[in-house]
Amino acid sequence: MQHAQSLAYNPGVSPSEGGLPGLDVLKKVIGSINLFGIIAVVGALAISAIVWAWGHHSGGHQAEANGKKGTVVAAGCALLLGAANGIVAFFSAMGTHVH
Repeated sequence: MQHAQSLAYNPGVSPSEGGLPGLDVLKKVIGSINLFGIIAVVGALAISAIVWAWGHHSGGHQAEANGKKGTVVAAGCALLLGAANGIVAFFSAMGTHVH
């Protein structure tokens, strides 16, 4: 058991802000990508809802099912995009408790 403990080594590396140049630019780029994703999801949700309604009213069961799937997927994407910062912060904080 003592041998297994001697193999564990803490390199002492932790995230620090301001370590590399261009961090502010990278944050702006990622924020813009997130915004682009949210805007795309709004379009996907609208199209999926239209397909769902069209399939329902025209008797196209396959179109209706695809519209429902698209609506659920778009809503899930919106949830993940909106919660991205919180999800990463949560798991990053959980990772600091692993020893």
